[in-house]
Amino acid sequence: MYLEEIIGEIQLESEICECKSILNRDDVIGWLKTIAGFANAIGGDFYIGIEDKTHKLIGFDRKSADNERNYFNNQVNEHLTPRPNVKISFLSYKIRNKERFIIKVSVPESEIKPVILKYKNIPAIFMRRDGFTNGATYEEIIEMSVNSKNTQYDMLPSEKKYNINNFSGLCEFYKKHNDGKELKEKMLKSMGFVNEEGYLLNGAVLFSDDYKDAKTEVQCSLFSGFNKGSERIITVNRFSGNIIDTLKYIMDFVNQRMNHSIIKHKNGRENIDAYPERALFEGVINAIAHRDYYLDGTQIQVDMFKDRLEISSPGGFYRGEKFGKTYDLTGIISKRRNELISNVLVACNVMEAAGTGFDKITEEYAGEDESHKPYIYSSSDHFTLVLPDLTYVNGVEDERIPEIRFVPIPNGTEYDEKVLAFCYYNAHKASEISKWLGISDSTYLRTRILGNLEENGYLIKSKISRSSYFKTNTDLVDLD
Repeated sequence: MYLEEIIGEIQLESEICECKSILNRDDVIGWLKTIAGFANAIGGDFYIGIEDKTHKLIGFDRKSADNERNYFNNQVNEHLTPRPNVKISFLSYKIRNKERFIIKVSVPESEIKPVILKYKNIPAIFMRRDGFTNGATYEEIIEMSVNSKNTQYDMLPSEKKYNINNFSGLCEFYKKHNDGKELKEKMLKSMGFVNEEGYLLNGAVLFSDDYKDAKTEVQCSLFSGFNKGSERIITVNRFSGNIIDTLKYIMDFVNQRMNHSIIKHKNGRENIDAYPERALFEGVINAIAHRDYYLDGTQIQVDMFKDRLEISSPGGFYRGEKFGKTYDLTGIISKRRNELISNVLVACNVMEAAGTGFDKITEEYAGEDESHKPYIYSSSDHFTLVLPDLTYVNGVEDERIPEIRFVPIPNGTEYDEKVLAFCYYNAHKASEISKWLGISDSTYLRTRILGNLEENGYLIKSKISRSSYFKTNTDLVDLD
């Protein structure tokens, strides 16, 4: 017998159907990735007990079918996060008057994406396409996160039970920023810290004393010059810990390494820090609060250069415009990505309920010249706050044009080197490139120059809002 004889319709292996004769115990990822791939795509049906090429029924007896179902459930519960809302049913048939069963697993499209397969502590994200399941591309992962029906990672329940004794660091932090007032369990529960069954929400887990996993990972780097490509790295430090410890770690890293200067006035001397304390603190808080915690394998990036500090957080502004680069920090509109995390930080008096943290950063730099103004640039997969070093007289110099070398480009033009140098550190629009080259923003520029560089892989084109930006592919272009 064949599958089609039971279900009454032809089922070919496709993006919404796959068959296995049995669940392979030696290659769990081989079939688990299909479940994850269905959930990350448009859903699908997964049949167990059917030969995958011919759709011939192999089937199980009643006891074996029940064991196979239990094994399936155990592996899905252990390795897929969040667990897809699968529906398991048994389809019966008879061979020589003996009852046999196949298992049908209906996998709906997940409301919460991406569904992550974690095996031997290695996370992976899969996507179902054209009858095959493969690793999701970075663009697909970003799109899944942005378009998920419920993207707030911190509001999902965890498997960890609530115990107030595991939040001593949070309690101390709250007390410090609330004039000695104690943090009450009633307040935590009112914010949804724990569900009715006594399990912590994901956001609450990130505040626990013993949290050490990669969801909160940060990388802090100090460079000797103005950029990452051509300057010596003095130090690179990595850290994973709870949110409170992460905040302290970043602040300590910057405070211990930033420059200081003394300005003489007729009435005395004034000590100047490279980065105003309030601006630095607000920048770090925003990076933590608005981070996309779904994006495994990423980290908050803190980079100190000779002229500036860059704080980058994974995930663009949640439901906000992808605006490229802007100095208008007060005009940024973005909804909270992590409601629970934000509520806890607001309760601790380190984050404004009205979301005015960027306003405070602007205020700290209010009296500075244009080259010392903070700015933000945002894309679909990250946003970066740039704080100029107030002790560096010339201001931010990250627009410097480097000396480069590259293999001559087929059908190249005399402008290739200038374009690749201009776009090496920062992405630029065609209008900005034309101004830099001193030529008109014409079809010749967009097709003959930029189009040819893109076609040969030397320029990478991306969309931010409605504008196209061009960035040099540093794998093909070296610094001289």
